[in-house]
Amino acid sequence: MPLFRFLALILAAARTKTGPHALATACACLGMTLFSAAPVSAASVGLNSPEAKLALQAYFEQTILPWLSEPTLLGAIRDQNETTAGLSEADILQLDKTWRAQVGTEDQPLVDQVIHNNVADFFVHSIADNGGIIAEIFIMDAKGLNVAASLPTSDYWQGDEAKFQQTFLVGMDAIHVGDIEFDASTGVSQSQISATITDPATGEPIGAITVGVIADILM
Repeated sequence: MPLFRFLALILAAARTKTGPHALATACACLGMTLFSAAPVSAASVGLNSPEAKLALQAYFEQTILPWLSEPTLLGAIRDQNETTAGLSEADILQLDKTWRAQVGTEDQPLVDQVIHNNVADFFVHSIADNGGIIAEIFIMDAKGLNVAASLPTSDYWQGDEAKFQQTFLVGMDAIHVGDIEFDASTGVSQSQISATITDPATGEPIGAITVGVIADILM
């Protein structure tokens, strides 16, 4: 990632916070970057350091959050919430089991309805337009069930995971930055960043989004 972009992300993140602690964190990161001769990377910044997570959140807020007001995205979640509102826990677990059995097979109707729709197409194009920084995007309904995804996820129900519990269940404006993890098979470090999706018409949370960001490219 170019030096000027990393600095811009850190400063942008600081502007979203208040108080001397946020400014001190940003200044510390700026000092570390300016006085280092090595290229900025996930490794040189430090996996899961406050500075790295600050940069990830700043990227998410600048690039991804504006998408959450897209009418097509909001409409898709509202429609699915109406469909899934009456599902029991047993129903949800059965759907998750069905999804897992279908992933990677030729006959995958449940998976296809999530990865082949207008919102999923928007995600695929958005990934292509962001220079390889984004690895995956998917959104969930109020039950934590997939609504649209750029690629098939390993499971259909996210309700038992931090990406849903630390966003939708927390409420409006919640953002969860997952740990940056190095994948030896691909040679890259990635973090999943998630946020609550709020219906602007009601001010109520209606779902959540998760974006997989490749930290090595971003930083």
